[in-house]
Amino acid sequence: MAVQRQGRQWLGVTPPINLNLPTDAELAANDALITELKRQNNFEGTEETERRKKTLQSIQKITVEFVKHVSKQKGLPQPTIDAAGGKIFTYGSYRLGVYGPGSDIDTLVVVPKHVTRENFFEDFPPMLERMAPPGAIEEMTPVPDAFVPIIKLEFSGISIDLIFARLAVPSVPLTLDLKDKSLLRGVEERDLRSLNGTRVTDEILELVPQQKTFRTALRGVKLWAQRRAIYANVMGFPGGVAWAMLVARVCQLYPQATGSVIIGKFFRIIGQWKWPTPVLLKTIEDGPLQVRVWNPKIYNGDRFHLMPIITPAYPSMCATHNITMSTKKIIVRELERGGDIVDKVFTGQLQWKDLFARHTFFTQGYKYYLSIVAASRTKDAQLVWSGLVESKVRLLVSSLETQGSIEVAHPFNKGFERVHHCSNENEIEAVLSGDLRYQAANIKTETTDLVNDPKHTAAAQGGADDMVLPNRNGVAVGDGDGKHTIYTTTYYIGIELVQNGTKKLDISYQTREFKEICVGWQNYNSDLNSLNIVHTRNYDLPADVFEPGEVKPTRPKKILKKAESSIKKRNFETSELEESAQSQNGVKRQHSSNIVPVQSG
Repeated sequence: MAVQRQGRQWLGVTPPINLNLPTDAELAANDALITELKRQNNFEGTEETERRKKTLQSIQKITVEFVKHVSKQKGLPQPTIDAAGGKIFTYGSYRLGVYGPGSDIDTLVVVPKHVTRENFFEDFPPMLERMAPPGAIEEMTPVPDAFVPIIKLEFSGISIDLIFARLAVPSVPLTLDLKDKSLLRGVEERDLRSLNGTRVTDEILELVPQQKTFRTALRGVKLWAQRRAIYANVMGFPGGVAWAMLVARVCQLYPQATGSVIIGKFFRIIGQWKWPTPVLLKTIEDGPLQVRVWNPKIYNGDRFHLMPIITPAYPSMCATHNITMSTKKIIVRELERGGDIVDKVFTGQLQWKDLFARHTFFTQGYKYYLSIVAASRTKDAQLVWSGLVESKVRLLVSSLETQGSIEVAHPFNKGFERVHHCSNENEIEAVLSGDLRYQAANIKTETTDLVNDPKHTAAAQGGADDMVLPNRNGVAVGDGDGKHTIYTTTYYIGIELVQNGTKKLDISYQTREFKEICVGWQNYNSDLNSLNIVHTRNYDLPADVFEPGEVKPTRPKKILKKAESSIKKRNFETSELEESAQSQNGVKRQHSSNIVPVQSG
C-alpha cells in the first residue's frame, strides 16, 4: 500500500507535498467547517446511526438463514449446511463514513457457490418479510434484470440497497476478507461488478493517512458538488466514488492537514491537474483474472478518457469514463470558483456557507436550453423509459459539442418528473411535446434523485436492455372521470454559444440522431412511449425548476432600430430558438420530434 524510499513511507504514487502540522488558524477553520456541515444537516443523530447498525445486524442474521435454507433445499449434508455461512458487506457513503440523514446503505450479500442469483431473488425477499420485526419492511422492490441486480427496501425506516455476489467457494465465514484477490477466481462478471464496490471502498479507506480528516473533507466536497449540480456519473459528472478518490489523493499529499486545508488544496490541485494524466491512489496492479484493467497503452478506448480517475482495487477501472468535453469545462470552472471562495474563507472575507451556495443553472446559467421530454402512458413504463433516455443524454451532449457554434452543452444532473391529466388525444399530444397546461395541480414535481426509483435507476445505469416494459398496449391510464394520466420526465441542457462566433445554429442532425438512438431501444413501443426535444428560452423555463427565493429570468424588452429592423436578417438572438418552448404556458408550442433547424445569416 505504502511506497517506501530511503527508509520513509508514504501513501500514494508520489511523496507528500507537505508534512507540516496544522496551525491554530487552520484548526479554527476546520472547526468552522464542521459547524457549517452540521448546520447544513450533513450529520445524522446517534439514534438513527444505532438504528442503522441494528438493521445491518438483522440483515446479517437473515443472510445466514437464507444460505442455510438454500443449502437444505439442495440436499447438502448437515456439516456443509452449518459451515456454509454468508456475510454482508457495506460500500459507498455508509462504508466511507460520510452518510447523512436519510442516506441509503449500499449492502452486498456474499454467498457460497451453491447459492444462485435466482435463489437470492426468489427466497431472500420472503425470508426478509418473515424474519424482520413486524412492520419493519415498509417497502421492497426487487430488480433482478438490472445491470447490477438489486433489491431495494425500507427496513425500519432505513433505505437499503441489496446487491448479490456468489463466490466460487464452499463457505463464506464471517472472517472472510474480500481484499484477497484469489477469491475473484471463477466469479461471474455480474458478481465481479457487485464485489467491486466494497473492494474499492475498502481500499480507499486504507490508502488515506487519516480517515477522520478524509471524511470531514469528503463531506464538504460532496455537499459542494451536489449543490453545484456536478454530482452524477450517468450525466457525465463524477459520482460519489470518483469524488472520494480525488479527496483521498489530496489527503495523501498533505497527510497531516486538517479537513479544511484538504478542501482548499483539493480545489487548487484538482483544478490545475494536467488531464488526461490519471489520478491514482496506488500503482495499478495485475491479478489472477483474464479481465480488462485500465491501460491506455493497450486499450484504445482508454485513451479517450478526458479526466481519468482510476479505482485502486483490482481490476482497476476508470470511474469517470462518462465525462465529456462540456462537463469537463463545467467541472474545471466550478473547481476554480470553489478555490477562490475557500481562499477568501481562510482570509475571513467569506464563510463556508458561501462554498455551498446552490447552483445557478436555471437562474443565471444560460439563455438557451434544450428540454428533453421523455413521456409514457403508464407509470411503470415511464420508470424504465425515462431511465433509458437519461442513460443516453450524455451522447446528445457529446454530439452537440461537435457543432462549431456551441462552446458548452451543459446537462443538468437530474430530471424533473411530472404528472399530467388530459381529456383527449390532442391534450395528450400537447403534453408529449412539453406543454404544462395539463399538469396535475395536486401532484408535486419531483426530481429523479429524490424519487430514487430502483427501476429507473437500473435503466439509467445501463440495464434497460434487459428490462421488459409493462403494459404494452399503449392505452393511457384513466382516472375514472374521463381524464387520462400521462407521465413525463424532462432533462435540461444549457447551451453556451461560442463568443464572437458565427450566429448560426443547426442542431437538427444531433437531435435526430439522439432520438433514433433512444427509439432504437429494443423494448421501445411508439404507442406507449414518446420522446421530444424542445427549444426553451430561460424566461420560458417552468416555475417548478426554481427553488423558493430564486428569481426566474424575465423576457428582455426588444429595442428595434428602424433602419435595421426592416432589412436585417434574423440573427441567432431573434431566431426560432429564442422564441420557442413557450409551450410551458400554452402560448406557443414547437413540436420537436426532430428538432427544427435554427439558422440565420
